[in-house]
Amino acid sequence: MNMNYQNIIKTIEAQLQTVIIGKSSQIADALACLLAGGHLLIEDVPGVGKTTLSQALARTLGLPFSRVQFTADLMPSDLLGVSVYERTTQTFVFHPGPVFASVLLADEINRASPKTQSALLEAMEEKQVSIEGATRPLPQPFFVIATQNPQEQHGTYPLPESQLDRFLMRIALGYPDRDSERALLAGQDRRALAGQLPSVLSQGDLAQLQAQVLQVHASEALLAYVQDLVDATRSGQWFAQGLSPRAGVTLLRAAKAKALMAGRDYVAPDDVQALWHPVAAHRLVPLRHPTASHTAQVQALLASVALP
Repeated sequence: MNMNYQNIIKTIEAQLQTVIIGKSSQIADALACLLAGGHLLIEDVPGVGKTTLSQALARTLGLPFSRVQFTADLMPSDLLGVSVYERTTQTFVFHPGPVFASVLLADEINRASPKTQSALLEAMEEKQVSIEGATRPLPQPFFVIATQNPQEQHGTYPLPESQLDRFLMRIALGYPDRDSERALLAGQDRRALAGQLPSVLSQGDLAQLQAQVLQVHASEALLAYVQDLVDATRSGQWFAQGLSPRAGVTLLRAAKAKALMAGRDYVAPDDVQALWHPVAAHRLVPLRHPTASHTAQVQALLASVALP
């Protein structure tokens, strides 16, 4: 393992922790999601730092950033862009929307209508968009961070399963502990600090890190362990709907990113276990009358599968 990779990753995490205080595990998960080439869903109440984390991540990695506030009247064209007729040239000129950025913050995504939510699907999966009969590639890398309010709040639409499956991970930031909140109260505005962060690496460096994730080795025993976990979700004992093959692939890729961040060139069972809940929970449909909470079921299934 080239220790340079681990040093770079430690530098990134350390800088993010100066802005997002007391959330080292959530920062690590968000970074692993990006390195694995996935998209991130953050579900939490307003005001806990979701937007600040997104801005800080984009600034630290030197990536173009845009933010879209999803509302009930947001149209797909507001997100993707539109062609406007120019009198001087007598032609239609395409004006790209905010989706044409390397880091797109889709803020409060479940406040928009299902039609607008679905406009993100092709972009997230294919890294391109089809507009007015033309296919336009998106910047590389392309990383969507979507925030979602708890569904019990007013004015929200549940995300369809097909869109939830496009997010490699779902995490929650949660309220800060007392010491972290005191530091927030006594310090500078965190969003302003996020906007001043220097870039730690270039887009080319990030592409190399993402490529290195794919080189991390997974043994036959480790592959069998991932497969056993996926199979267990489909038994009907725990969930009404289990994980898809794509979910198994993304779980392994995320575990490879976790291993790289730890300075290893191989995946360990601990890497899979650490990311099991962020990767799997939002994809699993609970039974109609579960005997335990969804989170408890997800963790109980993990504990029921033998380690390699």
